[in-house]
Amino acid sequence: MSSTKPAYNTALTEWNGPLGLPDFGAFADGDFAAAFEAALASDLVDIDAIINQHEVPTIDNTLKALQLSGKDLDRVSAIFWLRAGAHTNETIQALERVIAPRMSRHSSSIMMNPLLFARIDSLYEQRDLLGLDPESDRVLDKTWKGFVRSGARLDEQGKARLADINEKLASLGAQFGQNVQKDEADWALFLNDEAELAGLPDFVRDAMRGAAEERSRPDAWAVTLSRSIIEPFLTFSDNRALREKTFRAWAARGQNGGETDNTGIVAEMVDLRAEKARLLGYHSFAAYKLDDTMAKTPKAVMELLEPVWDKAKARAAEEESDLQRLITAEGRNHDVEPWDWRYYAEKVRNERFAFDEAELKPYLQLEKIIEACFDVATRLFGITFEERKGIPTWHPDVRVWEVFNPDGSKRGIFLGDYFNRQSKRSGAWMSALQSQHKLDGKHTPIIYNVMNFAKPPKGEVALLSLDGARTLFHEFGHALHGLLSDVTWPAVSGTSVSRDFVELPSQLYEHWLTVPAILEKYAIHYKTGEVMPKALLEKVLAANTFNAGFNTVEFTSSALVDMAFHADGTPPADPIKFEADTLKQLEMPDAIIMRHRTPHFTHVFSGDGYSAGYYSYMWSEVLDADAFKAFEETGDVFNGDVAAKLKKYIYSAGGSRDPEDLYKAFRGRMPTPDAMIEKRGL
Repeated sequence: MSSTKPAYNTALTEWNGPLGLPDFGAFADGDFAAAFEAALASDLVDIDAIINQHEVPTIDNTLKALQLSGKDLDRVSAIFWLRAGAHTNETIQALERVIAPRMSRHSSSIMMNPLLFARIDSLYEQRDLLGLDPESDRVLDKTWKGFVRSGARLDEQGKARLADINEKLASLGAQFGQNVQKDEADWALFLNDEAELAGLPDFVRDAMRGAAEERSRPDAWAVTLSRSIIEPFLTFSDNRALREKTFRAWAARGQNGGETDNTGIVAEMVDLRAEKARLLGYHSFAAYKLDDTMAKTPKAVMELLEPVWDKAKARAAEEESDLQRLITAEGRNHDVEPWDWRYYAEKVRNERFAFDEAELKPYLQLEKIIEACFDVATRLFGITFEERKGIPTWHPDVRVWEVFNPDGSKRGIFLGDYFNRQSKRSGAWMSALQSQHKLDGKHTPIIYNVMNFAKPPKGEVALLSLDGARTLFHEFGHALHGLLSDVTWPAVSGTSVSRDFVELPSQLYEHWLTVPAILEKYAIHYKTGEVMPKALLEKVLAANTFNAGFNTVEFTSSALVDMAFHADGTPPADPIKFEADTLKQLEMPDAIIMRHRTPHFTHVFSGDGYSAGYYSYMWSEVLDADAFKAFEETGDVFNGDVAAKLKKYIYSAGGSRDPEDLYKAFRGRMPTPDAMIEKRGL
């Protein structure tokens, strides 16, 4: 009698853990490979069942069946890519280098299958006769375009070449991200002398001590390349030589020669992307990517970025003069260099607004800011959160909350992974283990946020900078987009929207952090328990647009370089020279560098996510500045009527309608950039 025991660990595909989560204690790193093999095969069986049926194509037997195919692959992939970003190791990374191109090849085999496309094409051609509701019509349209944009209409030679390109791009993107993560994890500057800590507040020293302990150096303080440590170090360290040393290491991630150097990877990726666009009938990769966004064309993107760039440079020049004045007053004769900017900007802020980051940070406890995020969600949307302790996850630091609707029914699960560690890639992000949909029953969302805040020594309180608190609100805004999703089809669930619309819910949510009613309740001193003094609160709000030139130049230069790489049909052979030449042409200030230099620009080169799309943050910012005004115009930033419309048309609608239609349904019109420029203080 033959055994029916699966050839892989089914804990990766059958989630029997608490609250419907995977049982993270029931599988090991070595189990992923076999689970992927089985899941990939199972997905192809599902696809064959769609193709080989004799019935004429219908929404149920083709579109719905396609949407529901590959459940096992969805599940093992969700856990694996979570681990690859948030808690990786050599075993996971080795498989990532294999599975990323394998998944690309698998996807190409489906999206280029002529029999499958013929069934989708048949439905698309008769869509006006099918009596579809708006969401289903949107999903059919999106699915058909997805096939076409994936090469379904190419000849066999073109399909083969496009599949090769996609597979290579997936492989290169995985390697790019791993190289950056390794450069960041491997570099640390250990300080042993108290004198080298001059100027550093206690919260920076504590974070550095924690980083040193993680690296088995409890006798030292460690400067690492995590933003939660490197940025405050550059802001407060009196030692200019150390600031320069650490800044240069930070700026050089992915460009250090050897195995982790990303220069060649970037050149190859840009070239392959341009070829891919030409195969699909587009002049450039930017034209290809933007065709499926709100912006539509590179021209529309540049019409947004260029005026902002000019204003930002002018403001940055004024700011630099202020910094130079302080340098001269100290009796120094050097120009403002990139490793000087944060240090002297903090002194200018103290001079102008009579407070600095060190005075503010004790009031921004991580725990309280998490509570503030939840409170805003309750005030706006009526949902509530209850933490569940003792549930195994991918790392002991991860926390779990159940989320409930106003009527007490279950809304979903939210997980938060807040602290930096060597096994985690840098940055902050939201993703889903399971997205909401109702296509075959009720699927509740399981959403997570990943951050990289400095973990304090045991027994100490985790404190955030104002930027860190904004990041937490930002990513939780994305999480709400997933948690509040209320759609039928998986293809349009939650954040499944165009890239330049997806940042609206997250950036809009940031506004509520600095609402006085929130800061007055949650900005509590971690030692005294006292509320932030009203005078300090007023200074914080008054300084909201301080250093606006620097911040906007940092961001916009990155967006412009991204567009320059991808908007020309002839990609550059030397990406580092191209970056330098582009910045020179833009008249980039010498004292500022891109927020994300090319060799570590993971948004753009670690996968396809924000390639030709980093502008999206500013595009969405035009929307979020205007959207918050909808509340301000009522005199109540928690206005129930506006919040109800916001939930219905933005947070719950996912990609069920065209994003411009959704925004107009919420606001009545599309905005101009004016509110965004005003918000930035430009």
